[in-house]
Amino acid sequence: QVQLVESGGGLVQPGGSLRLSCAASGSIGSSAVTDWYRQAPGKQRELVATITGNGITNYPDSVKGRFTISRENAKNTVYLQMNSLKPEDTAVYLCNIRGNVGKNVGDYWGQGTQVTVSS
Repeated sequence: QVQLVESGGGLVQPGGSLRLSCAASGSIGSSAVTDWYRQAPGKQRELVATITGNGITNYPDSVKGRFTISRENAKNTVYLQMNSLKPEDTAVYLCNIRGNVGKNVGDYWGQGTQVTVSS
């Protein structure tokens, strides 16, 4: 059974930084696509970062230049570095992997980690 465990969330002041981690229970396949989403109360789930197996990244305008997604294959972990945080970045952040994780193939989600940006 594949598990994704996010960590690194917390309370930060506006302008601050956080680094989120998403640790997979198996090796992330070279062709797997990994996304970070966020969901704020009363709002639709929003895609905030994507990284493909060959390292191509994509971001919406709302976070471009502030957020950076990366993968560390040796640790089966995907990161989201978030800088210049704003109150509107407050949400539960979720990791999603589509493709191979270990010997499994599927669409996998973590449980989420809360990020709160407030003074």
